[in-house]
Amino acid sequence: MSENKTSPNDSGGRAGKYFKYAIGEIILVVIGILIALQINNWNENRKDRLEEQELLAQLQSEFLSNLDQLDQKIALRNNMLKASAKLLNYIDYPESLETDSILNHVGYTVIAPTFDPIVNDIISSGRIQLLENSQLKEKLSRWTSELVQVTEEEQVWLNYRSNYYTPLLIEYGLYRNLINRYWKSNIIGAFHLDKGTQTEFDLGPSKKEINITEFINDSRFENHIAQCASFAKLTNSQALSLRQRIVEILNIIEQELNNN
Repeated sequence: MSENKTSPNDSGGRAGKYFKYAIGEIILVVIGILIALQINNWNENRKDRLEEQELLAQLQSEFLSNLDQLDQKIALRNNMLKASAKLLNYIDYPESLETDSILNHVGYTVIAPTFDPIVNDIISSGRIQLLENSQLKEKLSRWTSELVQVTEEEQVWLNYRSNYYTPLLIEYGLYRNLINRYWKSNIIGAFHLDKGTQTEFDLGPSKKEINITEFINDSRFENHIAQCASFAKLTNSQALSLRQRIVEILNIIEQELNNN
């Protein structure tokens, strides 16, 4: 424009061209920024979805493991219920007493199955925000509190058994024979870390005389068996509800993995 002072009309035309050029440059820069932001958002979303897939696969593995362990504990408590019913029947009808089976049944009433699940730090770490399914996030958020209902019942029985029931068995001299039956009948196998593990171990039976009839007729024993049956029934009721929660979580996870 300074070069064309003598041509005001020409300088005005050039000013218009420069102005249009500047506007075009600004528009191109804005468009470039918007495209860059869109690409960045797309990349971030893509990374989040990949992380979500990894998290879903991890959760699936963990909850399958939890389900398997919970089923084992439910089965053990079902055995406790069956044994308790048999022992109560012996108490009510002494004429049906089978001395050889007493220790087997008593053995199942002494066990204390405890559910020790894998608890993911998904909430405390904030990783739960990676999940897009709101229903899954809600169920995972409630998982810890629902888990407490089962584990608290288990601790009640564990303490009762250790402080009240076991001392009675020791008083009557039954404990060595019970432990020996655990190993011989592989009841202890249910508590091995790896399924199917077989451990050879023989304590041998006690050489001391044991009065089974007196033991069966002891009112304390009857009370302990009633407590055992009540515990097993109540805790399994809670455990079955928890099992349903696990199945629901696994179903949602499977759907999410298939959808993606």
